[in-house]
Amino acid sequence: MSASKIHPSAIISAKAELGKNVSIGPYCVIDDGVVLDDDVVLHAQTHIMGKTFLGKRCEVYPFAVLGAPPQDFSYCNEDTSLRIGSDTIIREHVTMHRGTVRGRSETIVGSHGYFMAGSHVAHDCIIADHVTFTHNALAGGHVVIGDHCILGAQSAVHQFSHIGHFAFVGSSTIVTRDIIPFGLVHQHRASLAGLNIIGLKRNNFSRKKIHTMRSAFSMLFLAPGLFDAKVESVTKEFKDCEEVMQIIDFIRDKNRTRALCLADGE
Repeated sequence: MSASKIHPSAIISAKAELGKNVSIGPYCVIDDGVVLDDDVVLHAQTHIMGKTFLGKRCEVYPFAVLGAPPQDFSYCNEDTSLRIGSDTIIREHVTMHRGTVRGRSETIVGSHGYFMAGSHVAHDCIIADHVTFTHNALAGGHVVIGDHCILGAQSAVHQFSHIGHFAFVGSSTIVTRDIIPFGLVHQHRASLAGLNIIGLKRNNFSRKKIHTMRSAFSMLFLAPGLFDAKVESVTKEFKDCEEVMQIIDFIRDKNRTRALCLADGE
């Protein structure tokens, strides 16, 4: 605990593990089994529960509760966990729950995430790196979200849904189906509106690459014809575009249990 700054009002279990240079503010509560890696910052009145690991340089703001038991009627106090990667920002009133033995027994949140006030990660989720949950965005149990995704304010992702990397979910959108990589969905019940062009530009995708991806998207989701036939046509025509093939692989995933979000009229 070298050079750590711990307020005297904080309650820290003797069975918790603290790294170097940890900062723990007033009235924080750290339970048995919690592990805080180096340079973690907990602001006042945060509660870290159960078997929870926070990676290096994570920062947690007041009234966040991490590692609480899952909201699942099957849970019977089994030894499950929550793991959060490095450099993740967790703002006020955020909640993240441990896994269930019926699921993965672990909830995983990646590195470099930003979870704004009131957002929620439920049990057994896998949230990848560089993901942003804006205010009050919610992910139900067993949800998988890829790298660089953004969930808009008040959006909700139904349990077991899978969101591909670089996707964008609009504000107040309810997601009940899977979203392709690079996709953009909006409206009350998520409808695929196109590609996340702004996200692609922000992440330095070239104009040529974006043009190729838009052409493939148009063939897949906007052109007439049977969807399976369009998938085959796009596979042949764009086989040299890695990003398009990532979309095709996502669509063809035989383990997928939920239908895709499709464009209006598809």
